[in-house]
Amino acid sequence: MDGFLIFIQSIRWQDVVDITLCSYILFRCYVIFRITNAYRILIGLAFLWIFQRLAVSIGLIVTSWVIQGITAVAALIIIVVFRNEIRSVLQIKNIKALFWGRPHQPIHTPVQIIADSVMALARKRIGALIVFPGKEDINEKIQSGILWDGAISQEMITSIFWEDNPVHDGAIIIEGNRIHEVGVILPLSHRQELPSYYGTRHRAAVGMAESTDSLVVVVSEERGTVHVVKDSTITPVLKKDDLEKHLQQHLGLVIKDPSSQKKEKIEIRIAAMVSVILITSVWLTIARGLDTLVTFEIPIEYMNRNPGMEIIDASVNGIKIQLGGSGPLMRTLRPDHVRIKIDLGKSVVGQNTYTITNENISLPPGIFIKSFYPDVVDVTLDVPDKKDLPVQVDWTGKLSENLRMEKVTIEPSVVQIIGGRQLLKNITTVYTEKIPLESIQSSRTIIVNLALSPASLKVAPGFKDKITVECTVKDQSKNGL
Repeated sequence: MDGFLIFIQSIRWQDVVDITLCSYILFRCYVIFRITNAYRILIGLAFLWIFQRLAVSIGLIVTSWVIQGITAVAALIIIVVFRNEIRSVLQIKNIKALFWGRPHQPIHTPVQIIADSVMALARKRIGALIVFPGKEDINEKIQSGILWDGAISQEMITSIFWEDNPVHDGAIIIEGNRIHEVGVILPLSHRQELPSYYGTRHRAAVGMAESTDSLVVVVSEERGTVHVVKDSTITPVLKKDDLEKHLQQHLGLVIKDPSSQKKEKIEIRIAAMVSVILITSVWLTIARGLDTLVTFEIPIEYMNRNPGMEIIDASVNGIKIQLGGSGPLMRTLRPDHVRIKIDLGKSVVGQNTYTITNENISLPPGIFIKSFYPDVVDVTLDVPDKKDLPVQVDWTGKLSENLRMEKVTIEPSVVQIIGGRQLLKNITTVYTEKIPLESIQSSRTIIVNLALSPASLKVAPGFKDKITVECTVKDQSKNGL
């Protein structure tokens, strides 16, 4: 439970925004591309990526490299093969549709008017070629079209294909409820098995259907027949109702029952939840799975100390702490970003023992504690006081056998020391730093520092912390001579 709470506390607000934003982007990609042919390929790429991460996690190095290479090549192939479909999806006039709502809500094409017009043209033996684009962009396949952008009506369609109209030999492009272009030249099919009586219109219809996902309706001028061409299939149409069904199926105008609409809403909600789960998993894999560990020694900060007391001694001056986090965060982490605090508000004179917990340690967001040592600190406090103490030289070693110390003068001989009252009570003398007697070969003056122990002791203002020692030495060998 503690580990879970530490994990929750380590999550930054930037992490929440990161997961939310990426989840929404993934969800919008699903909504936008779910009805395209590229969608299934994108799902396959997602599974490839999941397998690659699994291979990395269990140590399958070669397998992960192979899958990573396949994923990269497959992504490039998708961009090349489905570039027109992807472009048609992203070419949305209302930019708001990219970020909200359903982008694929086309204006309904008046199928009944088109079917009546086509059958009327067939009865009058007027040749016609009508293209209904699918999801792919057809601009790279057609040529020499004249922008029309006229409303669809039986009179309009009949007048366009009337033999005296200059554009009657070309095709018309119908998008939504408008005739978008007229006089369009379509690519011809080079299939050898087409019937010999198929003329240029039929070969253009087949060529357009083969190279795009469009549906093409062609009316024969010689025979007065109607054919619907989709992909590589040529279907004869004898009745108006049959033509309407073909058009409705291609344009997606089949009326959905309430149960299917409810199913679609549930599917959208599931996609949203899956997006959040997937992005969270990716975040955990990248941000948490690649944790970096560093070790710092952080000095302890003492808070709320009673002004009437001073810290005389502490068992340690710093805590060794091992921290973890994502690589980018750890590269910017410095020791001064971490603070370890001990509250001395309830301390008393003498030794106080404090246990270090996570509450004593302040960390930047996104960083977590792996371990620290020690977890117990002893702090000794005392009331500050002053005391005059005599100074004594701390000699070491011995003089040469022919030398004798005649006189030693210390200046100053008494110094005032500031320290804890309880500590000063047990101190009767302060010593200088050690002076080796072997170094004295004649009378000399030595300047030496005081050796105050513990370090909390200080020399009072107005007193010298350097002691002048004058040594008078006599050479006994000369007296013997």
